[in-house]
Amino acid sequence: MRDIRRGQGLNLGLATGAFAVTFWAWNLIGPLAGGYTGRHDLSPTQTSLLVAIPVLVGSLGRIPVGVLTDRLGGRRMFALICFASIVPVLFVGWSDSYGWLLFWGFVLGIPGTSFAVGVPFVNAWYEPERRGFATGVFGAGMGGTALSAFLTPRVVEAFGRPAAHLLMAALLAAVGVVMLLASRDSPRWTRATAPALPRMREALTIRATWQSAFLYAVAFGGFVAFSTYLPTLLQTVYHFTQTDAGLRTAGFSVAAVLSRPAGGALSDRIGPVRVLRISFAGTALLALVLAFHPPAEVPAGASYVAMAFFLGLGAGGVFALVARLVEPSRVGTVTGLVGAAGGLGGYFPPLVMGAVFAATGAYTLGYLLLAATAAAALAYALRAFRSVERAAT
Repeated sequence: MRDIRRGQGLNLGLATGAFAVTFWAWNLIGPLAGGYTGRHDLSPTQTSLLVAIPVLVGSLGRIPVGVLTDRLGGRRMFALICFASIVPVLFVGWSDSYGWLLFWGFVLGIPGTSFAVGVPFVNAWYEPERRGFATGVFGAGMGGTALSAFLTPRVVEAFGRPAAHLLMAALLAAVGVVMLLASRDSPRWTRATAPALPRMREALTIRATWQSAFLYAVAFGGFVAFSTYLPTLLQTVYHFTQTDAGLRTAGFSVAAVLSRPAGGALSDRIGPVRVLRISFAGTALLALVLAFHPPAEVPAGASYVAMAFFLGLGAGGVFALVARLVEPSRVGTVTGLVGAAGGLGGYFPPLVMGAVFAATGAYTLGYLLLAATAAAALAYALRAFRSVERAAT
C-alpha cells in the first residue's frame, strides 16, 4: 500500500504531461487552418474537413488502443503512441497540397488515442473513492489543445511550419523516452489475457458503456469541436488574425482544463450525476446566447469561456461515473469505447458548422443544434441515473 501511494503522484503527473503533449500534436492543424484556407483557396466545407479529419482517427483509434492498454499496460502504450505520432507530425509540416494534408491529417489522429491509455493507467493507481479526482487531473492534459492554440501559430511565425513540426516531433520523442524510463504500471494492474474481441463484445453489453458514451460525446465532443474549429470561427465571424484567434482559443481550452479536474473532484463529493446536470444545463443556455451572434469579447468571449468551463465539468463527471459503474479490469476497454464516442462527438460539429455557414452565411443553426443536444443530454441525466445518485448521497 505504501509503495502504491508513493507512486501515485509521480505517475499521475507523467501521464498528464504525456497526454498534454500528444493532444498538442493532435491539434496541430486547427490553429493554422486560416493559413491553409488562404494558401490553398479552400471553401468553408473543405476547411472544416481538414480540421475534423484528425479527430476521426483519434476517436475510432481509442477502441483498439484501450484494448491494447489492458493487455500491454499504460507505460508501454504511452511510449508507443508518442513514437508513432512522430511520422504524421513531420509529414503534415512538409505537406504542400490539400490532398496530402488530408492524408497525413488522417494519420495525425494517432496522438489523439492517448486518452484511452491514460484513464485505465491512472485508475489502477488510485482507490475507487479517489478515481474521480485522478481522472479529472489526468483529463487536464487536454490543455495540450490550449498549448497548441497559443504556441503553434507563434512558433510557425518565428521558425516556419516545417521547423515547428520538427520541434513537435522532438518533443514527442523525448516524452516517449521519459515514459519508458520514469513511469511504471500500478502494482494493482493485472494484464488482460482474454482475446480482444470477446472483451469488446462484453464491454458493449454493459449498459454503463452506452450511457457514458452518449454523455461523453456531448461533453468532450463539444470541447474538441470548439477547440479545433474555434480559430476558424473567430477569423470568419469576428475577423481576428490567426494569432489573435489562437490566443482566444487558448483561453477557451484553459477554462475547460481547469474545470475538468474540478468536475472529477466535485463528483467525488456530490456525485457525478449532479455534476453532469450542471454541465449540460450551462452548455445549453450558453449555446442559445451565442446563437444570437453577440459582440466579440463581451458577451461572446465570456460565453465561450463559460461554455468551456461547463463542458470541462461534464467531461470530468463522465469518467467519475465510469469509475463507479465499471469494474477496474474492464476500464481500459470501456474507456476506449467511451473515448471513441467523445472524439466522434467532436468530429461532426465542425463539418456541420462549415456546412451551415456555407449555406446561410451564419452559425446560428449550428448553435441551436448544440443547445438542443445539450438539453437532450440533460434530460437523460435527469432520468437515467437515479440509483447512482442515491448511492452517492
